[in-house]
Amino acid sequence: MDFLDQKAIYLQIADFVCEKILLDQWPPGGRIPSVRDLGVELEVNPNTVVRTYDFLQQKSIIYNKRGIGYFASDDAPERIKSHRREQFLETELPQFFRNLYLLNISLDEIEQRYKAFLEVEFK
Repeated sequence: MDFLDQKAIYLQIADFVCEKILLDQWPPGGRIPSVRDLGVELEVNPNTVVRTYDFLQQKSIIYNKRGIGYFASDDAPERIKSHRREQFLETELPQFFRNLYLLNISLDEIEQRYKAFLEVEFK
């Protein structure tokens, strides 16, 4: 996984885990990779994954069955969408609107590009 400099690695891993859950690759109620396995897969220190899992547990997106492992909560997709929606609307959307205005990009152009994106990414 390639990490960005402007965001903490554990938060980028949290985004990765959430995406896996949203795409149903790690279904709600299902077991997710162990700290060690995910650390190896993403080539990060297991302590970073522990921090990620602690963060996601605080958000009630995942939970730990002691001695068995970590699992996606039954309502994880709803919790993820709610958290991401709030974050997007409060922080990313205002910057997006600012860029649209400064670059004189129309909403029609955005709509066309969005439809093309959906065609390619989510057939």
